[in-house]
Amino acid sequence: MDTDDLILFVRTVELGNLSGAGRDMRMSPAVVSSRIQRLENRLGLRLLNRTTRQVNLTPDGEVFYDHCLKILEEIDAAEEAVSARRDRPGGSLKVSASNAFAKLHIAPNINKFLDKHPDIQFQLVASDRFVNFTDEKIDVAIRVGQLRDSSLIVRRLARNVRMLCATPQYLKSAAALKEPADLANHNCLLLRFPGSQQFQWTLQTSDGTPITPLTPGTLDSDSGEILTTWCLKHHGIALKSLWEVGPYLADGRLQVVLPEFPPEAHTIHALYPHARFLPPRVRAFIDFMVETIGDNPYWEQGMEAFLPKA
Repeated sequence: MDTDDLILFVRTVELGNLSGAGRDMRMSPAVVSSRIQRLENRLGLRLLNRTTRQVNLTPDGEVFYDHCLKILEEIDAAEEAVSARRDRPGGSLKVSASNAFAKLHIAPNINKFLDKHPDIQFQLVASDRFVNFTDEKIDVAIRVGQLRDSSLIVRRLARNVRMLCATPQYLKSAAALKEPADLANHNCLLLRFPGSQQFQWTLQTSDGTPITPLTPGTLDSDSGEILTTWCLKHHGIALKSLWEVGPYLADGRLQVVLPEFPPEAHTIHALYPHARFLPPRVRAFIDFMVETIGDNPYWEQGMEAFLPKA
């Protein structure tokens, strides 16, 4: 049943004649009469007794009119509720991110997000593995690194400056390290899980040529945080992002290894399944992350010595 026909019927009853309803709805009286006739034919009942000057409800029309009022009130209430959700995002929001990024850059800021959007129920899935959006009902994922071909929608959040690093103590006790081939004589701490690309390191020469040296080692993990811990405990060399190890580089606990051969550049992205009808809570979270990280990521402040030269 056409909701517009219900509205037209109600306005005709309220205004008392076809001409008034036609002016109100920007229709000719003939169109109004035809639409009401169509409604009566659908119901198999006469709703209005009408003359050239006025209309009166039939007993069936009175019953139908009362129900139409309730229906239209419910429609108005539904529109207001949806509008309120658009203007004030709410509902359940499930976000996925790596353990380290979730711990360092989402969890510490989530109180600010919930202060702005108190009607959102926030769930954070912290895991270094790749999650399945559909199976795990993920609304948005924060991904660091190269993205595989996907139907997901991508929004760039920030550049991701990476480096090889180790403790000064480890480097003093280990073999000489002057070029990528020397990594073959070191303990390389590798991130391994299904789909991971970081068990092989791609470095770049001064002219941008990619090279993939041998990276042997006795310690692997599916957790980037564990690799950082091992690195700080002098167990070897790790490939790390500045947002992970910036404080350790600043205080000297770690130092950059092979700075002339940096790892290939990566980016931090927000991914979500659909562009159309994006839930307001998802848009609000992505906008919040963009605002929080900033045009120049906050973790790069004071770290100019470790940033790539322009």
